[in-house]
Amino acid sequence: MIDKATALEDTLRRLDKLPVGHCLDLRSYKRDRSLLLRRVGPDAFEILEDGFVRERHESDAKGLRRLLKTLLKREFPRSTKLRLYQLGDGDPEQSRSLKKI
Repeated sequence: MIDKATALEDTLRRLDKLPVGHCLDLRSYKRDRSLLLRRVGPDAFEILEDGFVRERHESDAKGLRRLLKTLLKREFPRSTKLRLYQLGDGDPEQSRSLKKI
């Protein structure tokens, strides 16, 4: 659990250290909306948005901060706490159910 006020900086810091092919999953407290961030190259990232809008974004390291800031505002407008999972090496198209049963 991380605070939304520091989510942008925490996420960018973790993405800098993330190996190519690995993923970060950023979810709302209720786990009903998510951003899946995947490093596809040394300076290339792929973001899968699943919530109010379902889109796939691609960005380089320079434009990542601005894109993440926009997506955080759109997907988590009223959230105060977010969940951040490090998924490791994986395919983003696979089922990502992290909900408690």
